[in-house]
Amino acid sequence: MAYESYIFDTQTVPTRDNWHDLFNGLAWLRFPRTKARLNALQAAQISLAGVQSLRGAVRDALTLFDENAVLLSQSLHAPVIEALKKRDWQAAFQTHRDILALHPPVIFGHALLEKLLSPYKAVTGHVFPATTPWVFTGAQDCAQLDADLTAQLCEASLCPKPFVPLPVLGVPGWWAANEGLDFYMDSTVFRAPRS
Repeated sequence: MAYESYIFDTQTVPTRDNWHDLFNGLAWLRFPRTKARLNALQAAQISLAGVQSLRGAVRDALTLFDENAVLLSQSLHAPVIEALKKRDWQAAFQTHRDILALHPPVIFGHALLEKLLSPYKAVTGHVFPATTPWVFTGAQDCAQLDADLTAQLCEASLCPKPFVPLPVLGVPGWWAANEGLDFYMDSTVFRAPRS
């Protein structure tokens, strides 16, 4: 049985004794409604097409969200998101540094959290532009974001993929080395836009 179908049918999440599954379990605790919505969308896609060698566009986007999503607010982070789309790293991380410092991104993806156990400069998340503005002061705010994400997630919001790359160690306060301007000049991480 497919992993996602098993979760949907049994309402249980199989886990192994490793960091990946621990972070997945913690994501279920922090964002229970969003995780259930992702799972329901995965299960629906599997029931339509079965398990194929390639997941297809919707399942691929769902998996990318689940494993690697970083949340930015469309309203609070609009200039940052636009700069990231253009791969304008200086604007994203320097010009708009105050926005990211005041309203840091929220990491959703459990595989991304696992990568950050052994951080390296090129660790990259995939920004999903959430429709809700947020200011986190406690669990109630996280519950509101969870509810809003649940309402936002659907096939149309995921295809074509809405994600933009975010080298997460460039976020102010997340990595001491990013205080130096030369940090963002590394073209192996902060790559030029595709032509």
